[in-house]
Amino acid sequence: MIKLDLRFDDAGPEVPDLHKRGRGAVSNRAGRFEATHSTAFDPDFEDDWEKDEPDPLRTEVTIDTSCSIISRVPSPDMPFDRSINPYRGCEHGCIYCFARPTHAFLGLSPGLDFETKLTMKPDAPALLRRTLMGKRYIPKPIAIGTNTDPYQPIEKTHKIMRGVLKVLAEFNHPVTIVTKSALVARDADILGPMGEKGLARVALSLTTLDVGLSRKMEPRAATPQRRLWALRQLNAAGCPTAVMLAPMIPAINDHELEALIRAAAVSGAKGASFIVLRLPLEVRDLFVEWLEEHFPDRAKRVMRYVRELHGGKDYDPQWGKRLNGEGVYADLIRRRFHRAAAQHGLARENPPFRCDLFQVPTAETPQFSFMDRLTKDGA
Repeated sequence: MIKLDLRFDDAGPEVPDLHKRGRGAVSNRAGRFEATHSTAFDPDFEDDWEKDEPDPLRTEVTIDTSCSIISRVPSPDMPFDRSINPYRGCEHGCIYCFARPTHAFLGLSPGLDFETKLTMKPDAPALLRRTLMGKRYIPKPIAIGTNTDPYQPIEKTHKIMRGVLKVLAEFNHPVTIVTKSALVARDADILGPMGEKGLARVALSLTTLDVGLSRKMEPRAATPQRRLWALRQLNAAGCPTAVMLAPMIPAINDHELEALIRAAAVSGAKGASFIVLRLPLEVRDLFVEWLEEHFPDRAKRVMRYVRELHGGKDYDPQWGKRLNGEGVYADLIRRRFHRAAAQHGLARENPPFRCDLFQVPTAETPQFSFMDRLTKDGA
């Protein structure tokens, strides 16, 4: 076998159906920083060479050796200024995920690589502890799940997120979590007491009540019913919850807006928010490929509505516009959302987090002063 470096303006070689099964992206197109694309090619192939079945696409996990864990968030349209991401890449495979382009910085594809080539930060709890113990550290709510999901399937094995929560609970540090995984209910024993102190809130991302549509958009995420179950479990434990309708996609799931809010309210959610579909960088082409494969009858119509949401563009990155959109269609979604949220009691303001409870825990072993040691030795 030899490798050839070929330039591709499109998605590159076709991805076998076996690779795409259970995944969100249709292709593994190269990232924006890659000038070439490598593919295996055998010049001595025979007719039966193509009959070989490809191996299923499996998840690979490597270790991220970062020396820090808290990322600063300068965006003025975000209600937080710091976040933690225990994992890079996300096995949930949501086709609309705005975090996909970050994989291009690793020399990987924002397509299938983003869903299958993950990195984890096993030192996250220790790094967090070291940061919180710093004399200059000023506590403010930490947002987790703002990039990739902290409760994606590999968390069940590695439990990095649970370790992070244990540290935050020990320091009485406020945290807000966004996830679309029912695995978050596993940590209700930590989040419940923190929530009762005003230190924790969890938002479950809910995009549809249609299991079939959910499997197409977010193939390895929890079913909608399991997410609603997680809401009930967290509420019962004492942790305040909300629902995030993200994203609202014209002609795909926006017709479910009122039903989603009603289902969340019945499950005990105390708040709600929404975000319209945004397609930054490589996400745009990946989403269009997905549309043409799963919804060829309405692909052009969906993209026409998307452009209406973003001032005639596929995506407008301007702060204040990128999340909720603009124009007639965006205004319609906004008015429907506010009416439904008010009707079901989800339009209330969240109480502020308790940053005043933050404290550095005392050492388990007392540290005696020099005079204490002299007195002890003299005795």
